[in-house]
Amino acid sequence: MFNGLLKSRKNKQSSQSSEQITRRRYTRRKTDQCISLIDGHAYPVEDWGIGGLLISGDDRLFALGREYDVMLKFKLRDNVMEVRHTAKVTRKNKGRVGMEFSPLTDEIRDKLKAVVDDYVARQFVSSQIA
Repeated sequence: MFNGLLKSRKNKQSSQSSEQITRRRYTRRKTDQCISLIDGHAYPVEDWGIGGLLISGDDRLFALGREYDVMLKFKLRDNVMEVRHTAKVTRKNKGRVGMEFSPLTDEIRDKLKAVVDDYVARQFVSSQIA
């Protein structure tokens, strides 16, 4: 009897954890210094990934399902990289807005990869100094 209850509980937990794992298609990054510009207003980026971004701001200013032109500005080691693209609002709640990027061009994908590469290079250099 107890084995059946425990087995049932384990199945529920494993199905919940697999749902959580598959919830996002791409890894989100919180470590990069980044800001977004949308409709002439700056919004802090909480996290971003190849699939989209999460910004902080007044969620009442954004319409679910609407596409916006987004400029992301990343502070890299030697410069600031600007990435312009479009993103659709997929969720909004309590001062946070989740946006999904339109399909990425090769150029934009390369720029986003360069941001990650810059971060990895900085981490490597700082690990060699310490």
